[in-house]
Amino acid sequence: MSETDPKQAINVSVQVSYLASESAPEQERFAFAYTITIANHGPTPGQLLNRHWVITDGVGDVQEVRGPGVIGQQPRLTQGEQFTYTSGAVIKTPVGTMEGSYEFRTDEGELFEVPIEVFSLRVEGLVH
Repeated sequence: MSETDPKQAINVSVQVSYLASESAPEQERFAFAYTITIANHGPTPGQLLNRHWVITDGVGDVQEVRGPGVIGQQPRLTQGEQFTYTSGAVIKTPVGTMEGSYEFRTDEGELFEVPIEVFSLRVEGLVH
């Protein structure tokens, strides 16, 4: 392993927005867009191979999503590079959470996981 742990050098930031035009609350359909920026702050290049998401709605129903890359791409990031993409999730309640991980591979073939901390999906302005 290199001196710098590559998973410590990959930073993932998330911005979420509610998509009212894509949602139908009366049909238990709440759509959200999330924009993710993945940045490599370390010296070790890495390529994103796979994603894993755990999406939980407000009543505890869970959807798991696994697959290659993100939005059909498997970006390779060298030091100082970043990759930003937007995707979406649909849940049955106005609040929920997402969390997960990305699997990366270094140029030397070492695989490592980058955790994605839990973040909220919620309709702004809701009064409980």
